[in-house]
Amino acid sequence: MQVPKPDFYQKMRDELREWLQSKAGKDYRYAEFLLAAPDLVHLLCRLMLDRDVYVKDKAALGAVLAYFLFPLDFLPEALIGPLGYADDVAAAAWVLNNMLTRTDPEVLRRHWAGEEDILDLVQRIVKAADQMVGSGLWAKIKQRFG
Repeated sequence: MQVPKPDFYQKMRDELREWLQSKAGKDYRYAEFLLAAPDLVHLLCRLMLDRDVYVKDKAALGAVLAYFLFPLDFLPEALIGPLGYADDVAAAAWVLNNMLTRTDPEVLRRHWAGEEDILDLVQRIVKAADQMVGSGLWAKIKQRFG
């Protein structure tokens, strides 16, 4: 019997955990946000399929999902490793936060696979993003996904 290869979600989760346990990632201040990356990808995919999400928001969700999956973004994972997910997490939180102006928060909650309340997590990531990715990069992310 052949063992299935890990999917993108599991591979990302394993990569992040391994890095955060290494010397390089052990003291990373925003580790909990990076660990949310796989669950954010899952949430973005689920929201793209939800009929209660406006088409305009689905376009933004698709854009940030593509940003997550594209290897050469502002902080490329291919070059700097799992720390490169920081900008992806910040972009996802920004899009989700903007989406909440038109979408019932329960829509996000019903698709969230993470342990923490998604609304609280999004707010904390948005609040910390300026320091997490740097103010210049944060301004570019907000402009790109505005």
